Amino acid sequence: MDLTAANTAIVLDSTADYPQGHERFANWRIVPLYVRFGDESFRDYVELGPHDFYARLRRAVELPTTSQPTPGDFLAAYEELGGYERILSLHLPLKLSGTVESARSAGEELGGGKVRAIDSGTVSAGLAILALAVQRRLERGTTDEEVDALIERFRRESRMVWTVETLEFLAKGGRIGKAAAMAGALLNIKPILGIEDGEVVPRKRVRGSQKAFLEFVRAFEEGSVDRPSLKVGIAHADAPERLEALRALVARTRPQAEMELETMLGAVVGTHAGPGAVGLFWFDDSAD
Repeated sequence: MDLTAANTAIVLDSTADYPQGHERFANWRIVPLYVRFGDESFRDYVELGPHDFYARLRRAVELPTTSQPTPGDFLAAYEELGGYERILSLHLPLKLSGTVESARSAGEELGGGKVRAIDSGTVSAGLAILALAVQRRLERGTTDEEVDALIERFRRESRMVWTVETLEFLAKGGRIGKAAAMAGALLNIKPILGIEDGEVVPRKRVRGSQKAFLEFVRAFEEGSVDRPSLKVGIAHADAPERLEALRALVARTRPQAEMELETMLGAVVGTHAGPGAVGLFWFDDSAD
């Protein structure tokens, strides 16, 4: 069948850090993950926004924890989209969260083969950039085969580079080894991170924020070409000065590129990245 924005919906989870998606597109829904401070549980972006989250995180005695949406959460979103024939449900990697499995369970319960739950292989602004690429195709008309080809190319060719202020949050969240966190704290090491095969991986370690920024410059210059089809996103964890620096880097290095989104990491991604984290994401959607 032909897929269009009139007959096909897009569902994201809140780790896309793009809460305005539903406001911008009638066929979008966002299903929140959960963040827990002690006995209190909050829905990401819905009950706890980024600014309040970072204020609370900085005064917390114990770090918060996160959990995936339930199948019931997804089922409620899918049922709300009953007027659509198809639902493309795009989520963060299975190796980082069981969110996509909850989406698949809900799709099976809904039945009729209506839902396709997809492991995007990325997170935060990268997930939003992929969803926006899918939406562009829906708006002009597309097919399952074209969407599949886009997702495969995105997994292959999209790029992201990010760094954190401290490895403490990744370590306590089980996303990186604790020994690495100790070394980083003692030596002021800034890890340059990426995602490969759905897992957070260290690409390089440098000393100090300035050298970390130079690695962003190098990666972006070597991994992109200046043209209008280059889509860029920036995500930061309550670090507006780093947002400004990356915005200037993109404008200077790739002036023809389109800045698709600038966003603050929500409570769930921010729990694992920690305050001060910043990421640069890009994808050349030349086939659009």
